[in-house]
Amino acid sequence: MKNDKYCTANSQAPTFTKKCNAIVTGASRGIGRATALALAAAGWGHITICADRDAAGLQETERIILKSSGVCKVVSMLGDISDEGFVKRLVETACEESVAPVDTLVNNAGISIVGLVQDLSYSDWHRILDVNLSSVFLTSRAIIPGMLQEQAGHIINVSSMWGRVGASCESAYSATKGGVIAFTQALAKELAPSGISVNCVAPGCVDTVMNGHLSAEEKAALAEEIPAGRFASPSEIASVILGIACSPAYMTGQVIGVDGGYI
Repeated sequence: MKNDKYCTANSQAPTFTKKCNAIVTGASRGIGRATALALAAAGWGHITICADRDAAGLQETERIILKSSGVCKVVSMLGDISDEGFVKRLVETACEESVAPVDTLVNNAGISIVGLVQDLSYSDWHRILDVNLSSVFLTSRAIIPGMLQEQAGHIINVSSMWGRVGASCESAYSATKGGVIAFTQALAKELAPSGISVNCVAPGCVDTVMNGHLSAEEKAALAEEIPAGRFASPSEIASVILGIACSPAYMTGQVIGVDGGYI
């Protein structure tokens, strides 16, 4: 897989519906992969997926989508979602490869560093800020002109319950996810007159690679604190994102918690 310019698509001509062209960031695994698969199954005819470094994971996401949905065209791009130039090419490619402007943007890409604030380097702080928050600004800014032309569109940002209440030893992650929530609510007010909705999902503990640093004992102890008694699956979060993408534009500026009753 080549960085940035790599893209492939299935040979079948897609059957586009009103829900036709989506971008999902951070789609090489977890919530991003599950979301891309859910959108394809629900009738999106063109999906552009991207990831930073995991080329194999991104290819696997593409393979699963094409195997499960023969009418969906998939474009994959590898690059830094916090880089303005890459984001510009990402959106341009999504529009060029499809027959319609982007109507659904899912900002899922995110990273975390666990540790005390005094042990966090300034460069690591900036990296988390860039990937988790600046990327949401860059992608949203890039797709808004097309949505304004159509007077329609859904921007769906993936935050976290820690963006609402904060997590010990994840101060940078919590700060950026709180920023995603505030950005969502502000942008929703800005775009509501144009028929464009901006909403946010705030998952709780999800069974993904990001939580791989937890031992089995730590996971079990954390699960005991969750009223639902378990971690969420990526597909459960994806089903909520799909529901938002299918919702009327009047639902905007909302933060939907999917945390098993944790907060």
